[in-house]
Amino acid sequence: MNVTGLTSSMTSLTAGSSHTCGLTEAGAVKCWGKNFDGQIGDGGTTDRRSPVNVVGLTSGAVSVGAGSNHTCAVTATGGVRCWGNNSDGQLGDGGTTDRRAPVDVVGLAEGVISVAVGTNYSCAVTVTGGVQCWGINSDGQLGDGTTTDRRSPVQVSGISSGITLVVAGARHTCMLTDAGGVKCWGDNSDGQLGDGTILGRRAPVDVTGLTSGVTAITAGSSHTCAITTAGGVRCWGNNSDGQLGDSTITDRRSAVDVTGLSSGVTSVAAGSNHTCALTAAGAAQCWGQNSLRQIGDGTTTDRRVPAEVVGYSTN
Repeated sequence: MNVTGLTSSMTSLTAGSSHTCGLTEAGAVKCWGKNFDGQIGDGGTTDRRSPVNVVGLTSGAVSVGAGSNHTCAVTATGGVRCWGNNSDGQLGDGGTTDRRAPVDVVGLAEGVISVAVGTNYSCAVTVTGGVQCWGINSDGQLGDGTTTDRRSPVQVSGISSGITLVVAGARHTCMLTDAGGVKCWGDNSDGQLGDGTILGRRAPVDVTGLTSGVTAITAGSSHTCAITTAGGVRCWGNNSDGQLGDSTITDRRSAVDVTGLSSGVTSVAAGSNHTCALTAAGAAQCWGQNSLRQIGDGTTTDRRVPAEVVGYSTN
């Protein structure tokens, strides 16, 4: 089904809890869906059933990320701008006032290459390879060694360089190093940090068995997945709906192989309790919770191993 009004070519999409945003080839950000906290960024709080322009971002954006009820974008000059719910300082403008249009993140007017948006917090990777985070910190998800909420960015402890990507879950955060290693911090009640324990961490720890050899990572609510250099997928954390894809519903405190996906995977994306992968053959496969047909296999049956998405092919 085509999205109404998207006449411009989109280069990327991102989904929050109840809203979606896309980036056009011209660098414009467009959003649609629920807008009760201003997360659409059009200056109001009216829900939008089709895409609308984000105020002040009709050009010059290079990436966009959506959280539960807030959104952030990186501009061509390397700045970060956020909008929507700000109850925990997740917009990074130094306050807690909700914003219906983008505001600048304090101290990040330049030098940012990517942003990750979680549940009431945000993180950014800088050109030097450092990571800064802001917002709620009740589980140590900001990684600064504390559980103090931050209304503006703080540096992740011990990380000043060497990071290429950061991803945000509900209450945990993970990053990919330039050596292909994965480090995580924050809530670990389901083993989503992958360090072999269920101990929460206020600063980054290595994911067991994944200190090298990883090319991409993604985070769901309470699970995490990685693509290896061989093109395989490994996941860890909550597995109540089969979202780890290892044929069980057993939570895993360290990474396990996704059944049938030991090679050939080019990208992976995690939803709250399900996961999907694209293969080099042009197919899409998903696994995990399927009560709302999010697996795309034509059923509402949860899947503990990858299932083919019906009718999807890039070839």
